[in-house]
Amino acid sequence: MPVPWLQLIDAALGVANFARGRSAPQASASQELQAAPPLQGGLEARLAGVVVAALKEAFDRDSRRLELEREQLAAERLRAERAMRLELRRQAADHEIGRQRLLAGVAFAAWIGTLAFSSRVIGGPLGARLALGAGWLFLLGAIASSFAAQSQAAAAVEALAADDDPRRTEPGVAGAFALWLLLLGLVVIGVAALIA
Repeated sequence: MPVPWLQLIDAALGVANFARGRSAPQASASQELQAAPPLQGGLEARLAGVVVAALKEAFDRDSRRLELEREQLAAERLRAERAMRLELRRQAADHEIGRQRLLAGVAFAAWIGTLAFSSRVIGGPLGARLALGAGWLFLLGAIASSFAAQSQAAAAVEALAADDDPRRTEPGVAGAFALWLLLLGLVVIGVAALIA
């Protein structure tokens, strides 16, 4: 029967390793304790560094996202405010057009209304006829300036639609002039009626 040399050598090495391990258990244990914390501490430090870096990256990404959202909200708020201002100016221009149409209608009705008693004034003295003529001119001027103010307001609305210049929606001189011409015309016609 052959001798199992390899198994015998393996057993001898195992006994030697066992004997060496038993002869210096305190020395190897102290070496393991001294060597273990730096390995574990280094690994823990690296893991902690990786975790901190990942958290920092997540916080940075979240802060960038929040900043982008804030900028988008601010831009949307500015667009909404601008749209509101433009809408208010458009409404103001529409109101001015309506007011000028009313002034033109009143001036025209007053001019037509004076035709009813114009025969009495025309047959009267020269001053009454001149006052009636001047009153009619003032009323026709009020109608003309009212139409001019309407066209200015309509142009302002078109400028708002084209984002040209939103400051052009204020009523011009013609709008204020129409009202004063209307009032002056009615006063002069009233004086003509009194003279006649």
